Amino acid sequence: MTEYERSRTMPAQPEQVFDRASDVGRLDTWLPGELHVEIDEPPAVTVHEDHTDQDTPALLSARPEQMRLEWGTRDRGAYAGWLQVAGLDEGTSEVTVHLSFFDEAHDPGERAVADALDASLRRLEEQVRPAAG
Repeated sequence: MTEYERSRTMPAQPEQVFDRASDVGRLDTWLPGELHVEIDEPPAVTVHEDHTDQDTPALLSARPEQMRLEWGTRDRGAYAGWLQVAGLDEGTSEVTVHLSFFDEAHDPGERAVADALDASLRRLEEQVRPAAG
């Protein structure tokens, strides 16, 4: 099993960050660009990966009381992950994303995962950052 984790501080209330991150209709706006989530019958979802042109049955659950999202493959147990939002100082949050790959063939490698996690967290931050003015 291989695990990866990245965190990023964001200039927004934790509830605002979690609400945006867990909005299933807007997951594509912050997830890696090659991943697209289609809602089936919650918590069931299908994840389409452009690079491989494959659909993967998955589960996605939100735990608002814990400000936590959890996901993973349904059938093969290839990977799982979570996103946790924590409040820091007034108006600041820390978002941590953790991925676990149980199937080595499904792991795209440290550099690819790190780049995807960093880009996703950056896009999420852009969406919750207060407008300048």
